Parts: sequence; C-alpha cells; structure tokens
Amino acid sequence: MNNQKIGVILLVLGFVLLGVFLFAFQDLGDKSEELGCFNNDECKPIERSLSILHFGFGLFGFILALGFYMVFLSSGEKALLQKLNKEENKIASGQKFDILLLGLSSFEQEVIKAVRKQSGISQNTLRLRVDMSKAKLSLVLKELEQKKLVRREQKGKTLAVHYILDY
Repeated sequence: MNNQKIGVILLVLGFVLLGVFLFAFQDLGDKSEELGCFNNDECKPIERSLSILHFGFGLFGFILALGFYMVFLSSGEKALLQKLNKEENKIASGQKFDILLLGLSSFEQEVIKAVRKQSGISQNTLRLRVDMSKAKLSLVLKELEQKKLVRREQKGKTLAVHYILDY
C-alpha cells in the first residue's frame, strides 16, 4: 500500500475519532452540569474521563497531521528522491565513460567522444569533426568496432557510426 492510501485511511480515521471525542466531550459536559460539579467527590470520574479525552484529542491531532503529510507531502518527497537517483546515475555514467577513455588511444578517444555526442553520425561528417584522414578514421573505427564500442551500418553512400554502450 502506498503512502497516499495510508494517508487517506489515517485522515478518515482521524475524522471518525474527532466525532467520537466531540460526542463524548459534550456528554461529559452535560453530566457535569447536571451534577453541579465543582469540588464534589462524585465528579472525579468525570474529571478523569475529561483528562483521557484531552489525551484523545492530542492523538487525534497526531493522526490527522500524519495523514495530511502522507497524502499531500510524501509525493513531493518521492519526486525529489527520483530526481536525486537520476542525477546519481548520470554522474555514475559520466565516471564510467571517463574510465573507458583511459583505455583508449588519443585518436580513439577523440572519435568515441564525437560519436557519443551524435550517435548515427555519418562517417564523412565524423571525419570532418575529428579532422582525420579517411584512412586513419577507418582504422580507428575498425579498432573501436573490435572493442565493441561502436557499430557502423550502411547509410546511403556512406556509413553511419553508432555508439553502442549506455554510458
């Protein structure tokens, strides 16, 4: 059961308790007026009951506040936690990519960064972006394909280069 359902149950329970406590409080007030309670020994049970009712009102307030929190405020907390999780994953993926780059040559690093930035880039555009000769780029892409970091597929008269990994 999620927090909102529990919160709604607590709110309903709180309002039911409020009705019971108000009824009991009114009943005890009527009895004390009938007895003319001031410093009378017969009024001690009524005073004890009133003390218990005061505790009950405190309990009612707590249940109502908890229910209100669970219905209206806990969803914001859930969204905040999801956002923090997403940011944590984004940071972790950036760190994984940085570690991956450490194992590559400078040419491979340059090419993989460009392909990661624009997956599906044509080999001609990539050649211009990284400023390499056709032969050098073809050699670097072949090495990256063997390492299973990129994939090339036919796109018209040229090849499209795709980044494979998720980080």
